[in-house]
Amino acid sequence: MPGLRVLVCTIVHHPQDARILHRQIRAMLDAGYDVTYAAPFTAYGAEAWPELHAVDVPRAVGRHRSEALKAARRVLRTHGPEADLVLLHDPELLLVLPGLDLPGAVVWDVHEDTGAALVAKSWLPGLVRPLARAGVRVVEERAERKLRLILAEPGYRNRFRHNHPVIPNTTYVPDTVVPAGDKRVVYVGHLAVARGVDVMLETARKLAGSGLSIDVVGHADSYSRRALARAEEEGLLRWHGFVPNDQALALMDGALCGLSLLRDLPNYRHSMPTKILEYMAHGIPVVTTPLPAAVSLTQVHKCGLIVPFDDPAATAAAVLRLRDDPETRLAMGARGHEVARNGYHWPDTALEFLARLEVWANAARPHPCITLGTI
Repeated sequence: MPGLRVLVCTIVHHPQDARILHRQIRAMLDAGYDVTYAAPFTAYGAEAWPELHAVDVPRAVGRHRSEALKAARRVLRTHGPEADLVLLHDPELLLVLPGLDLPGAVVWDVHEDTGAALVAKSWLPGLVRPLARAGVRVVEERAERKLRLILAEPGYRNRFRHNHPVIPNTTYVPDTVVPAGDKRVVYVGHLAVARGVDVMLETARKLAGSGLSIDVVGHADSYSRRALARAEEEGLLRWHGFVPNDQALALMDGALCGLSLLRDLPNYRHSMPTKILEYMAHGIPVVTTPLPAAVSLTQVHKCGLIVPFDDPAATAAAVLRLRDDPETRLAMGARGHEVARNGYHWPDTALEFLARLEVWANAARPHPCITLGTI
């Protein structure tokens, strides 16, 4: 369906989020879709791609979400009726839908287990979290009855009554890669305590004097920003801040290994960390904590090392083992790249993604009635 008009909306994610912009929107633009993208450009200091119709909205952060929600409702009211399909990327946006006239298909892209993720939200008081989780379930049940859903992980299926298509967070896998080197360790992804920032910083401290450099790439919460700035001042690592996905992936080329140090929290137990696939795609070994999906992928394909949760000493030892064993390092990197190329290449996933959108948009279009004349 060339010329499909799509409204994409987020008030939470970075406008250059890899799944939203570099994978999904890139695929839509390449297919000739007309895309309007509402996102918090100013709040994140981001510029929109010229191919997009960009709409700037406030960012929903912490307990300050009302202005962003009001702006999102205005965007949906203004641009939604013109769209063949509306693609929502935040559960918060489900709250602003009642009363809106959206004739096209409305799709919610389920990025995470929202209820489980509340455990890691420092801005939400602990006593309130059980009530918030219950509220999330009610909203999800309502959304399932009224909207189309796509899921980022197979593990999210048990939250819903019906089957919904899974569009996983695969990545762009180059045909060839630079062999894994012995000088640099990389981390690419969001930075927070729940994602192991403290463990990574202590690992960097233990690796000080080893001759290794550590490149850290990603947006950080307020606590992590302060901690990373101190570590950079001490010369323990280099924090690049948020870098667009294509540039971030290029920093992986030729690295010794990539770190994935997620903690043992409910939201991560049934998810495949995208950064693991990205490290594999660029031919570098993975050093990861033992979350089930990460263990399965890494052990089955022998493309990395598993370290215990919250264990900087074991993490540093794994990095040094890879540095000192070039044969293992290169073999792991090569196996990871081959597996990623054959099973986790985004352009292959994008075909199913676009097909789903087109079927749903077509189903939502009004079909003209055919009147038979008198015979």
